[in-house]
Amino acid sequence: MAESKDFAPRQRFRSNVALSPDGRFAAYSANADGQHNLHVVPVAGGEPRKLTEYTHNAVRQVAWSPDGGSLLYTADFQGNEQFQLYLVDAQGGEARRLTDTVDRQHVLGGSVYDNGAITPFTPDGRAVVYAANDRDPAVQDLLVQDLETGEVRRVESTPGTMLHAISVSPDGRWLLATGFRGNSDNDLWLVDLADPDAPPRVLTEHEGRRLHLPGPWTPDSTAFHLRHDTDGEFVALGLHSPATGATTALVTPPWDVEQVAADGTTTAWTVNEDGVSRLFARRDGELLVLPELPAGVIASLSVVGDVLTFLLTTGTRPTEVVALDLAEGTLRYLTDSAPAVAVTFVEPQLVRYPTHDGREVPAWLYRPRGEGVRGVVVSVHGGPEAQERPLYNYAGLYQYLLSQGVAVLAPNVRGSTGYGKTYQSLILRDFGGDELLDLEHTFRYLASLDWVDPKRIGVWGASYGGFATLSCLSRQPELWAAGVSMVGPSNLLTMARSVPETWRAEMAAWVGDPDTEAEFLLERSPITYVDAITAPLFVIQGANDPRVVKAESDQIVEALRARGVDVRYDVYDDEGHGFTNRANEVKAIGDTAEFLVKHLGG
Repeated sequence: MAESKDFAPRQRFRSNVALSPDGRFAAYSANADGQHNLHVVPVAGGEPRKLTEYTHNAVRQVAWSPDGGSLLYTADFQGNEQFQLYLVDAQGGEARRLTDTVDRQHVLGGSVYDNGAITPFTPDGRAVVYAANDRDPAVQDLLVQDLETGEVRRVESTPGTMLHAISVSPDGRWLLATGFRGNSDNDLWLVDLADPDAPPRVLTEHEGRRLHLPGPWTPDSTAFHLRHDTDGEFVALGLHSPATGATTALVTPPWDVEQVAADGTTTAWTVNEDGVSRLFARRDGELLVLPELPAGVIASLSVVGDVLTFLLTTGTRPTEVVALDLAEGTLRYLTDSAPAVAVTFVEPQLVRYPTHDGREVPAWLYRPRGEGVRGVVVSVHGGPEAQERPLYNYAGLYQYLLSQGVAVLAPNVRGSTGYGKTYQSLILRDFGGDELLDLEHTFRYLASLDWVDPKRIGVWGASYGGFATLSCLSRQPELWAAGVSMVGPSNLLTMARSVPETWRAEMAAWVGDPDTEAEFLLERSPITYVDAITAPLFVIQGANDPRVVKAESDQIVEALRARGVDVRYDVYDDEGHGFTNRANEVKAIGDTAEFLVKHLGG
């Protein structure tokens, strides 16, 4: 019989794949040999070359120099998220470290988790642009570093606005940046690189919460692509002129535009239609006919000439680096991460069910083959401002559970992205509130199905999903048969006081103010209701987690053990908020799977 480890992908990728300026090579970070290292693979096909040999550091973000001769990347140590910048020759060799403040973050692109093309070089390749909190741990500044002299120009930020360097205009004049005040609220900044004394200019001053996500510049440097939700519920695509302040509409679908890539001739973009990525491309004003792609999710889209590269994931195949030839209309997989297990995987089904206030909750249902009454795992995604989509998630956890006769329902409760900014904003300052009622109605929906055993419905999740798991078990103990919490906060008050310093200004608007609303935060915290937990619980934590610190798991485990409750607690000393080491991830997900099968299986 196949084991859970047999369902794990051969490798896992980080957030972006970078296409070389000549369109011949793709660079990415993957952990086929255990840790996330930098690789380069020919777009025409062939074996990848590994350029780094880290065993404890993890390569996170990757970008090519304008001449294609070198690669810039970030890496951290054992998941601590204190990212440093490195430059390495594209043919290999020893990497040159560009930053040396070891206990601070240095990030490329729109954020640490940016999944689009990253363009951190000036057009002449002489300097790189990035953001860092090296001056003040609570403030993230913009930096421009001259690669020849090492000289750094700094644009200082202030607490409450987290700056990110996006790109430099093709003429080398303007640095485009974002200033985030929250996950769904930011402004665009423009820095004049030709005038060191000129103050930055804010391009998108506004009231309320609005999202402005910049993309590629036009070749003449007069405008840049902009994804924004200024005109409605969803993210549209336009061209923004810094000179006039006007945004010309390009694409306005009734869903979010997620990715945009352009090389001056071809523009490509993706639309998130009910969780599935739809790819489009336009050249000379005409839409191109593209081959039909598997129903899944596209990330990190890039284009050079006739070559599109991106990461592609479906519910039945793990993430892969792929190349689409626009001239030939063919899709080529550049990597092979699929497990060799001899099982026919189950495609997820999109379902919806009503919740307490008349809204409908969208969810992905994975039902085991065959007849019989089944147990079910409710899988709650992290974020919470993120989205459950048809992905080969969690090192094959879903497909392994299905092979053992346990179903999976993965809901997008309120706060999830992809369904409009009103739905997303419902989570703000309401952690452990109405979304917990959504999860109660998730249980009710499952219990209404004639093939589900209501006494064998469990819950699991990581990060916010871990918080949701602890909330379910502590505040709805009569419903849930078992739970697994991975890096999940148990106490919103202590979490709000222990997050990275650059996040703290956002806490009041996101979760609640720990200085003035301690009672409110404790009323919403699982730790307050810990004595009600009776279901079997498994807690997993990374010792180096900077976002949900180990004390969050410690306190709920200690409280349960003080009552004599048997709770399993696994701590990974060399991991942070999630996993970078493949062996650790395979073990943790495998242990999670066995725990859930034990308590929910038939």
